[in-house]
Parts: sequence; C-alpha cells; structure tokens
Amino acid sequence: MQGSKSKMNRRGSDCKATEAKLVVSGKMGVGKSALVVRYLTKRFIWEYDPTLESTYRHQITIEDDVINMEILDTAGQLGEDSTNQWEGHVRWGDGFLLVYSVDDRESFENIAQLKNFLDDIKKPRNVSMVMMANKTDLERERIVSTEEGEKLAQDLACAYYEGSALLGDGVISEALEELCREVRRRKMMEGKQRRRSSSQQVKQVFNRVLTKIYS
Repeated sequence: MQGSKSKMNRRGSDCKATEAKLVVSGKMGVGKSALVVRYLTKRFIWEYDPTLESTYRHQITIEDDVINMEILDTAGQLGEDSTNQWEGHVRWGDGFLLVYSVDDRESFENIAQLKNFLDDIKKPRNVSMVMMANKTDLERERIVSTEEGEKLAQDLACAYYEGSALLGDGVISEALEELCREVRRRKMMEGKQRRRSSSQQVKQVFNRVLTKIYS
C-alpha cells in the first residue's frame, strides 16, 4: 500500500529528505496492522492475517523537513521461533513503535522484553522508540491503566501515547510523527559527529605533513 504524499514546501523540495525506517512491534493481536492502516488510509479494517508482514511507504513534512517513511508492520511476536527474523528487523530499523493493548496485560509486559532485545542489538543510545497503547475504546475491558503505561514509558525513557485504531483519533499520527522526529534528531547528531571526526582526521594529516616539511 502506498501512503499519500504530503505537499512539499520550498525548503523541503530543496533539501535532501530524511529516510526513516520504522518498525511496528508488539504481541500478536494488539492491533499493529490496524494502527498502521488507519494512519495511512484513515480507514479501519476489522480482520488481518496475523502471519503476514507488510511494508508501507509514506512521505510527510515535519518542521519544514521532508521525511520519507518506510513502515514495517511485523507479524507474530518475539519468542515464537523467530529470533533471527526479529534481529534482522531491529538491524534494519531506525525507529521502533512498541504497541500493546490496554485489555491485554501480557502484551503490556512484553514491551520491556522488546526494549531489552532492542538494546542488546542496537545498544541503548542508538534506540529511537515510542510506546503506544491501543484499544482505548475498550474501556470496560481495560486491564492496564494509563498510569502504568506512563510509568513504564518513563522507566524506558521514551514517549508514550494511547489511542484507538477503531476510533481513529489523531494520537496515531502524533505517535508516528514523534518517532520520526526522534529518528531525525539522532541522524542529525550522528551526522555532526561524523563531520567532526572527519575534520579532526584532516587536521591530523595536515599536521603530520607540516611536521615532515619542517623537520
């Protein structure tokens, strides 16, 4: 499915777009596919094949910068004889949307396990992630409170959102776009570090040349 493209402004059309590879992860049945499809199409679909993985492309503009999003909607869950596949997803991704359902405590407890897996592969300083609680429309069946979600997000040092793919509130957009901002900030910092390192290497070579000339 191809996401619609946001209109570029003058600055966005002149600058190189930021590539953001986003991985949507969580226990089977928490509504990952419904969230992604709602974000891209503004529609809610009731049934999905939980064994299928899909990749979507979408372009947005954030603070005058163009972001080319590639969203991987993962199938299954960590621990279902899929460690190698998950490791590939983690190495591929720039940012991670970790999803649980408010009516499923196991899916909530799975978030910390996912974060540990990300940290083991990416290292904590390289992980850009956002936590999303889905199915807030099921208030009567709710098991995980907002306070619990906020506390876990605080412990994991990430942004927290809760909403409903069924209701289609704007929280889904906010969560994914905040994740894009996190990816963009980290890439900008990495770019500055690379340029600083390159500049230092040039200076070292130049100093060695001068030393040889005047020695």
